[in-house]
Amino acid sequence: MRGARHNTKTVQVGGVAIGGDAPIVVQSMTNTDTADAKSTAEQVYALAEAGSELVRITVNTEEAAAQVAAIRNRLDQLGCAVPLVGDFHYNGHLLLTKYPDCAEALAKYRINPGNVGFKEKRDTQFSTMVEQAILYERPVRIGVNWGSLDQELLARMMDENANSAAPVDAQAVMRNALVTSAVGSADRAVELGLPADRIVLSCKVSNVQDLIGVYTDLADRCDYALHLGLTEAGMGSKGIVASTAALSVLLQQGIGDTIRISLTPEPGGDRTRKVIVAQEILQTMGIRSFTPQIIACPGCGRTTSTVFQELADDIQTYVRDQMPIWGAQYVGVEEMNVAVMGCIVNGPGESKHANIGISLPGTGEQPAAPVFIDGQKAMTLRGEGIAADFKRIVDDYVAQTYEQR
Repeated sequence: MRGARHNTKTVQVGGVAIGGDAPIVVQSMTNTDTADAKSTAEQVYALAEAGSELVRITVNTEEAAAQVAAIRNRLDQLGCAVPLVGDFHYNGHLLLTKYPDCAEALAKYRINPGNVGFKEKRDTQFSTMVEQAILYERPVRIGVNWGSLDQELLARMMDENANSAAPVDAQAVMRNALVTSAVGSADRAVELGLPADRIVLSCKVSNVQDLIGVYTDLADRCDYALHLGLTEAGMGSKGIVASTAALSVLLQQGIGDTIRISLTPEPGGDRTRKVIVAQEILQTMGIRSFTPQIIACPGCGRTTSTVFQELADDIQTYVRDQMPIWGAQYVGVEEMNVAVMGCIVNGPGESKHANIGISLPGTGEQPAAPVFIDGQKAMTLRGEGIAADFKRIVDDYVAQTYEQR
């Protein structure tokens, strides 16, 4: 059983609620040059269509800041209301002040305490960004990252640890410094006048066990809404596995109000993949449902044919493509389970557990595919048109089972 949700404040971000009793929010980030409004708006739109409920964009230059309002306008023209989050480092205090259209178009500002300014300028520049958030009534995410941790704070805490009666290892000091930076910066923002229910915190690292330790400590030390993510998770299966391992443990403990999967895309890869991974983590843990789940067996020596693999892939693609249409028409369709199985060993039994299941013939079995609907055998499919026939059965089931909106 999943632990009780960590009690955090609810933050409103452009109509999307984060924290409190709100569903855990999926977000993502573009990798386009924000100064290219057309390309950035197109990528934001694609991420939103894939299911990203917030999209962060880099705002690092005057040229980028000058295009943020145009990006928002392009999205509005496309009927895409996804809130935009501005990612600021080093010069956010200047850009938010000089480009009021940018400050107005963004739904949230991301501030990194380690990169907001250095030495005597740090507090002034941090304060300027917070003041802009207050002026435009925008929430902020105070995002600490161990790759850009405040070195003065870390050095001071290392010295204090070395001089203590019971020093701990350096890794523990770094974890403590991350949390101290985040909570201290949030408390400073509140002192400046930013309401606590407009603050989201994150403390990102790239090591699974460190991330779990940092967020467990962070959750114990504050009630701000928390953004989860394993930073620089990596490419492909490594990034997916590492992110899933870290976030699942925290989510199981009830920690986390919004998540991002920081996958490095393969050259030319689909940027929306990380959105799907985030959704699948939440759905497989039973936390949120986004799209019908396809259950498929891994195959073995009984399934030397690739027919069931091709059908499983075909059905999964079809269901995901249909979900925007179904979701707009029917209530609860995202919780449907579909089984595509490869032989008689587990095929019929697994199919009976799904809402709709098909058990394809394995090697040497009769060329027939029984279909089960809500636990009962409904029909048997044969011939070359099994895929098309099964899709029609799924369509009919959705129309007949789920209530119209």
